[in-house]
Amino acid sequence: MVLVFGLILGTPAVASAATYPTLTVQRVVASGLETPWGMAFLPDGSALVSERDTGVIKRIDPSGRAGSNVTTLGRINGVVPEGEGGLLGIAVATPKGSSTPVLFAYLTSRTDNRVVRIPLLDGGKRLGAQKTIFTGIPKQTYHNGGRLLIGADETLYIATGDAGDPQLAQDRTSLAGKVLRVDFNGRPAAGNPSAGSPVFTSGHRNVQGLALDSKGRVWASEFGERDADELNLLVPGGNYGWPEVEGRGQDSRFINPKTVWSPTSTASPSGIAIKNDVAYVASLRGERLWQVPIKGDTARKAKSWDIGDAGRLRSIGVAPDGSLWVITSNTDGRGDPRPSDDKIIRLYAR
Repeated sequence: MVLVFGLILGTPAVASAATYPTLTVQRVVASGLETPWGMAFLPDGSALVSERDTGVIKRIDPSGRAGSNVTTLGRINGVVPEGEGGLLGIAVATPKGSSTPVLFAYLTSRTDNRVVRIPLLDGGKRLGAQKTIFTGIPKQTYHNGGRLLIGADETLYIATGDAGDPQLAQDRTSLAGKVLRVDFNGRPAAGNPSAGSPVFTSGHRNVQGLALDSKGRVWASEFGERDADELNLLVPGGNYGWPEVEGRGQDSRFINPKTVWSPTSTASPSGIAIKNDVAYVASLRGERLWQVPIKGDTARKAKSWDIGDAGRLRSIGVAPDGSLWVITSNTDGRGDPRPSDDKIIRLYAR
């Protein structure tokens, strides 16, 4: 057996939603990344990673050695990094009737937060022409949201923050503090709660994690202000209470979270991934990975896993081979960089 970051190297196995799977660290897949934020996998097992402050997309070859397996695909046009803004979430999908995958990217521009669409050419080794498909999301030095998720029927979920103005989360005319749902061209998706509106849910402070469970339902992680961070099951048209409620409340107008972390220093949840109906939540201030088994409409108590001296954790995703890839976030201006940071660490759950 081999010890990596203080854990025993294991082999992948199927996890039960009724248990807390054992996590084992396999290896560091990539290193030397600068403010990595979003991640999306290609069918060949490689990953694309966005760097918040450089505005570039990098490709990670999982079969290569960390430090020498990272190549730059190109720079996303129009990125203006400031504070928590910059090049944030990414997602990859292949539209029906096409053989060319498409990269969607959420970025902070000079005037707003927006989403662009870019074809991936040469098997995902080159960026094509960039097209802006959605604009007008309020920006600020903090609370920009930024996570993207591919949904059913060629839809795209977009997580936004309240842009530092909590009241915007309850403002029906604002795109801030919402989870949006659009088609691949940026138009409001068919079947949205209000026809012609991209708004799927409201009342969010700053959502940075989105994932689908086995039933195709969307779960979202959300930063609290001081009392409680949240893991929410999103219901079309649901209002999640911010700023009237933080964490669980008694107001019937608002939907309570399925899991809370209190105080917020415990977690500060960013990216999430769901495998075998267990949610894995990357935490920034908490500097650990959380497991939350899902059963029906409920979630069990969150259990933390210390994966060693990895520091702040920004994103997590399920790779095509079933492993979990975790991105650290120690070069974001708030962390304590370790040698060769930032990194991607590969885990197995069994």
